[in-house]
Amino acid sequence: MREHTLSVRVVTASRRNPGPVVPGSDWGAETMQAFNLPDFYMPYPARLNPHMERSREHSMAWAREMGMLDAAKPGGGLVWDEPALARMDYALMCGYTHPDCDGPTLDLITDWYVWVFFFDDHFLEEFKHSRDLVGARAYLDRLELFMSDDPPEVSNPAEAGLKDLWARTVPAMSGDWRRRFVVSTHNLMVESMWELENIDRGRIANPIEYVQMRRRVGGAPWSANLVEYVAAEIPAVLAAERPITVLTDTFSDAVHLRNDLFSYQREVQEEGENSNAVLVFEKFFGCSTQEAAELVNDLLTSRLQQFENTALTEVPGLLVRHGIMPDEQVAVAAYVKGLQDWQSGGHEWHARSSRYMNEGVVSETPAGVLPGPTGLGTDGLRQLVGQPLTPGRLGLRGRVRQYSHVPFRVVGHLPLPDLHMPYRVRTSPHLEDARRHGVAWAREMGFFDSAPGVEIGGLWDERRFLGFDFAHCAAMIHADATPEQLDVSTDWLAWGTYADDYYPVVFGAVRDLAGARFCNERLTQFMPIDDSPAPDPVGALERGLHDLWRRTAGPMNRESRLLFREAVEKTLAAWEWELANQAQNRIPDPIDYVEMRRSTFGSELTSALARTTSMDVVPQDIHQTRTLRELETAAMDYGAFTNDLFSYQKEIEYEGEAHNLVLVVEHFLDVDRHAARDVVADLMNARMRQFEYLADHELPALLDSRPDLTPEARAALIQRADDLKEWMSGILEWHLRCDRYTQTELERRHTTRPTPARLPVPSHRPTGLGTSALRAHLPVRTPG
Repeated sequence: MREHTLSVRVVTASRRNPGPVVPGSDWGAETMQAFNLPDFYMPYPARLNPHMERSREHSMAWAREMGMLDAAKPGGGLVWDEPALARMDYALMCGYTHPDCDGPTLDLITDWYVWVFFFDDHFLEEFKHSRDLVGARAYLDRLELFMSDDPPEVSNPAEAGLKDLWARTVPAMSGDWRRRFVVSTHNLMVESMWELENIDRGRIANPIEYVQMRRRVGGAPWSANLVEYVAAEIPAVLAAERPITVLTDTFSDAVHLRNDLFSYQREVQEEGENSNAVLVFEKFFGCSTQEAAELVNDLLTSRLQQFENTALTEVPGLLVRHGIMPDEQVAVAAYVKGLQDWQSGGHEWHARSSRYMNEGVVSETPAGVLPGPTGLGTDGLRQLVGQPLTPGRLGLRGRVRQYSHVPFRVVGHLPLPDLHMPYRVRTSPHLEDARRHGVAWAREMGFFDSAPGVEIGGLWDERRFLGFDFAHCAAMIHADATPEQLDVSTDWLAWGTYADDYYPVVFGAVRDLAGARFCNERLTQFMPIDDSPAPDPVGALERGLHDLWRRTAGPMNRESRLLFREAVEKTLAAWEWELANQAQNRIPDPIDYVEMRRSTFGSELTSALARTTSMDVVPQDIHQTRTLRELETAAMDYGAFTNDLFSYQKEIEYEGEAHNLVLVVEHFLDVDRHAARDVVADLMNARMRQFEYLADHELPALLDSRPDLTPEARAALIQRADDLKEWMSGILEWHLRCDRYTQTELERRHTTRPTPARLPVPSHRPTGLGTSALRAHLPVRTPG
């Protein structure tokens, strides 16, 4: 992997007075920390639950009753003893993270955290040190049986604790919450195998894989479920919607990234762990530990600010669209507040617990006392009294970078870096027929006609369409397709690209978010699940989708249609997400961008279509395994990032876009476009190497571990991996061969006639206070 020469600003934290002696804060002053902890952005004040002391007593007695204080290490000694549990002080953690609940609720929540940390340490002692993969899997499989109404007899303290907690918790919650809690508990237990396998291989994950997997193994989604238990349960109809899942994901990522900063010394230097974001960034960027810690903190800040943006700009609209009643709106608000309390409380506990490296983090203010100004709007300031108001603590650098984009900046051609592509390209013998069909179909659907918002000559013309050559792309990613299947694939590529060009022109330039929402609602009507008729299509978008749905979904069963329509709707919603960012002139948060890019590029639509073809033979649960999930997302990222490299000049200079990974990296790392390009290329290459290992080693191992799979299912899963190989190689080859991103095409398209894809360039320069920076960046070209 290339070592990036990044100019990373390192803000060295001053050594502050560590504050009062608090139970659990016995990190010795003589201990040399691995790095100086950065300035953390924490906009919510920490508060302490008044019932904490009773929970301290209760949790100690409960841990003793479950046998956690008698569990022996394989090499001698105990996993925990009473003084060790007292120092870790999980009652203090829960008192900070759940400051408003009553005493019995705090007791139950504290017991859950005692259990989960005991499980983590017990698993470490039993299996991580010995690398006992077989024993670890059997241990985890058995532990899951205790999340049921008929558990077996317990054989260790982890089982005893889970059995007791399950019986005390789930009766108070709905079936929907119970299903989600089972999934998150399953993930934090079972995905521990990923950490163990990486240790066994001596492998450090790439950054994208790490964030995805840390979210599952780290347990914060599980913590978010417990926030629902304490605060309010999310209405079932909203639980899977993007704004709610983003709140949960941003909460989870921030919790995990913060934990990685505090636990680096214990996990990496003392215990030999390699699942830590600081270590991941060290190795990927080739930078020092201090620089890596600052980058992790920047990402942590970005995730917290994404949480705020989602809560303020997306959640209100979600409540309105679903007609959520006032009591359920209050529940959503309570959930948001509960997540905020957890963030601030979790930070405070990390700063005080003996479990972590935290020298100089605790302020001089005694716990529970918040001095300084009082009154409306002063909470966020009061927690900072006595500490320097640095840009990091105020979160200013991230905000400035996110909102400082200047559209239509002249960037020029971006030379391509070296890309790792181990798979060969094959081409369908039906290519020429598909080319003839494709242009005829586009003409019939109206892709070359004028339309509202693109009256001057239409969005596309036939000459441009021929240069795009979607049939060539389809012929490479579906080399074995029948002529009819190749035609459908070609037309989906054409429709998706037309829509991707249409939305920024028609809705983005005028900030018409309501119009985009109405357009999406109309398009959904052209994808009926049953045989009900669709409305009469109006315009090229509706005609194209109406025809494609009929040809694609017609042979599918109901379950397949639901899956495929959901994927199309995710793509439509992702285009809305781009428009919302454009309206705010906001460059996306890096993680949010990567995850949404899979939808905006249409990768998830392609993946869903592949799944529908094998639903009759492949058990659907296998798609939720880490191997299949990572195999598909690694391929999706490679294809989408390929497009970002090739389309950089087109999008940034000619279209005024802010949705391109090169640009996202530029602003997040504060580097130039060439350094950002190299980071994107290394991300692609890392994802490709991960894909290769998954396809060559982990997929065969998964198939061997599933004796229930039929020969047809095994063949379908192997074929799926082969299809993804051809999808990636075909995407790269198409970008190398088509005219869409060439300098000649860009100049012809954007200088020969006006196009609403660009904001109009004024004939005179603005004057007045504050306009000099803007005038320096305005394009000098004529409109269009």
